[in-house]
Amino acid sequence: MSVAQLAPALSSRGASRWLLLGSLALNLFFVGVVIAVAIRAPASPSAERSIFARFERLAATLPPADADLLRGRIAASRAAIEEAQNNYRATQELTRETLRQDPFDPAAMQTAMAKSRAARQSFDQVVQGAFAGSAAQMSSAGRHALADWPPGRKSTSNER
Repeated sequence: MSVAQLAPALSSRGASRWLLLGSLALNLFFVGVVIAVAIRAPASPSAERSIFARFERLAATLPPADADLLRGRIAASRAAIEEAQNNYRATQELTRETLRQDPFDPAAMQTAMAKSRAARQSFDQVVQGAFAGSAAQMSSAGRHALADWPPGRKSTSNER
């Protein structure tokens, strides 16, 4: 039997079967894609992203007395932390504004980025100062929990 003799038979009943099978396969593929996207879709961030919410999440992993020390130090430094953070955010906005300027000025961009770096360093120093002051008064267990944050992180000090 030649291909010419099979063509009429395939074009009538066989073609509709292949068309049905192809359609079914394509539909199953699309259903699989939809399910994969739904499963892999990133969850909306449930945790608050503010610096003070992060401090609270960190304090919750410490022994109670050490957590109270950290919370007290952060509360005492709150105004300075907020001021440093607001200054840093303002310099970030200055950098964005510099990028939007027409004509673009590379020197102004470098100046804005230098201001942003300095503001970030100042912010880090304020936050780190609060942690250093707290750690100096913490128990050994509290300092170890602080060093191993976030929870579940393996300590590398014992691996040497």
